[in-house]
Amino acid sequence: MPRRARLSIPGIPWHIIQRGNNRSVCFHAEEDYRLYLHYLEEFSAKLGCAVHAYVLMTNHVHLLLTPQRADSAALLMKNLGQRYVQYANHTYRRSGTLWEGRFRSCLTQTEDYVLACYRYIELNPVRAGMVIRPQDYRWSSYHANALGKASSLIVPHEEYFRLGRDAAERQEAYCALFKAHLDEEVIGQIRGATNGNYALGGERFQREIEAALGRRASRGQSGRPRKDEQKNTNQGRLM
Repeated sequence: MPRRARLSIPGIPWHIIQRGNNRSVCFHAEEDYRLYLHYLEEFSAKLGCAVHAYVLMTNHVHLLLTPQRADSAALLMKNLGQRYVQYANHTYRRSGTLWEGRFRSCLTQTEDYVLACYRYIELNPVRAGMVIRPQDYRWSSYHANALGKASSLIVPHEEYFRLGRDAAERQEAYCALFKAHLDEEVIGQIRGATNGNYALGGERFQREIEAALGRRASRGQSGRPRKDEQKNTNQGRLM
């Protein structure tokens, strides 16, 4: 059975997971993390992707980004993956693939779900039991988004800007979001949408994506959306 084409619309954020092949370790040393972030910054700028959040775990990566073009995110992951594999193979005298065959992704609704994805990504080390607080983990965007550390990689999403009138107010509001655990239902929705290549959001958002792309964007029967749904959805606005 052919795999489903990725959902991609310029200007709508993607949540991305890329895992090591057979969940093997991707980052062994500090220089590995640094170089991956260097390549991420290089290719995101070159290919038109605004990176909002990230975390580099030992055997997988999470990214939240907004592509300028329909193919921006896919090209970013292709070039980033290839460049880092070349480095890893040379450094550790290995050969063959490093990454799982295909990275996982989903389109993310701006309202409600974008900030949930920020938290989901930056809380990964806490959920994994690696640290007690997100600020205790070095290789994530929490230090830029919550603590104001200068970053030439991170581009705040518009929902982040809505948290406050200035940087200090936004950082305070952002930190407050992390005082409560992320709801398990939301975690399940993010995981399910990303692993299944669905649109992460409400039913209206999913119908709008289906109408825009002419194919399924949610769990259910495959095929094009019904004409009456497509007509109604086209009258809406993509969030």
